[in-house]
Amino acid sequence: MSGFGDLERAVMEVLWSRPHPSTVRDVADRLADRNLAYTTVMTVLDRLQKKGVVRRQRVGRAWQYLPADSKDAYVTQLIFDALDFTGDRDAVLARFARSVSPAEAEVLRAALDQAAERNEKRR
Repeated sequence: MSGFGDLERAVMEVLWSRPHPSTVRDVADRLADRNLAYTTVMTVLDRLQKKGVVRRQRVGRAWQYLPADSKDAYVTQLIFDALDFTGDRDAVLARFARSVSPAEAEVLRAALDQAAERNEKRR
């Protein structure tokens, strides 16, 4: 999995912001400030669907698009991909932990505590 290009990111932001599936026209309208052709938006959505980050469903004669996963899940996968890219995951994780703010450290501690509790219950 890799990051998005600028236009792909803009399209995904539209899809992630909407509570229901979107047509090409919906997305194009939300990106009207970019003056994109309808076919450009259609091509980007098709490409994202082929990459597996967008799902589509036929409704009448139109396709409706929705993210295959949440934005949080996508970013989490990017982080795992970045960790896989390194030669030393432990060093990267330690450096990351040292660089977060106190408030972010609390969020990490709480998440790690929850994960530890879940693992204990599985045993």
